[in-house]
Amino acid sequence: MKADTHPDYHFIDVKLLTGEVVKMRTTWGKEGDTMTLDIDPSAHPAWNGGNAKLMDTGGRVSKFKKKYEGLGF
Repeated sequence: MKADTHPDYHFIDVKLLTGEVVKMRTTWGKEGDTMTLDIDPSAHPAWNGGNAKLMDTGGRVSKFKKKYEGLGF
């Protein structure tokens, strides 16, 4: 195996939307950094069966709905 070809894995804290903090190994950041997630298994439709509501922070969903409101979707 060649030397210096593999990235440095270290532990970071990952903060979920529920406030829970999980330790994970990663190549992201530095040892001891904290990554705060915007989407995690508690809020993503792929993991919770589609019950989460879409947050329209940029107004794109509202703009789309207004543009096509007369087509009967």
